Amino acid sequence: MRSLHESAQRAICVRIVSAFADHFEALKMPRGRPMKVPTSPVARSRLANGATVLDGVDGRSAAARRYRDLIGEMRRDVGGDPSAAQEAIIRRAATLVVWCEQAEAAFAQGEALDIAAFTTAANALRRLLADLGLERRAKDVTPSIAQYLAARRDVPQEAAE
Repeated sequence: MRSLHESAQRAICVRIVSAFADHFEALKMPRGRPMKVPTSPVARSRLANGATVLDGVDGRSAAARRYRDLIGEMRRDVGGDPSAAQEAIIRRAATLVVWCEQAEAAFAQGEALDIAAFTTAANALRRLLADLGLERRAKDVTPSIAQYLAARRDVPQEAAE
């Protein structure tokens, strides 16, 4: 026999799952039609276009500038063309770096440091960075065969010998 508490928890879980199922059902595409990913800058969000770093946020504050700089550095560290998943991890990691730096600055000025929150953030940051790969990866600049042959055609014969 289930206790009253277990039955109530189960009923709540069923309602939550049902609500999520209804929500996702409304988002599903009709069968047989593949979901079209917008490629035109007009059809994409300002965030996806790179026109803004955080929607609705004035990017002139020191924290916003630091956040934007960190995102750029981390993108370059993963080779310059991150996947959508890497981009999401980069954004979360940049947020935690800025938060930790602000907490460290406040601590250095004599304010109290919530060591539990700081340690949690630092550990989450470490895990995110480990997921990205802590070492910097070089961008692949090896030319394709077509690029190589085109470059060889452009070189005068005297220089090639």
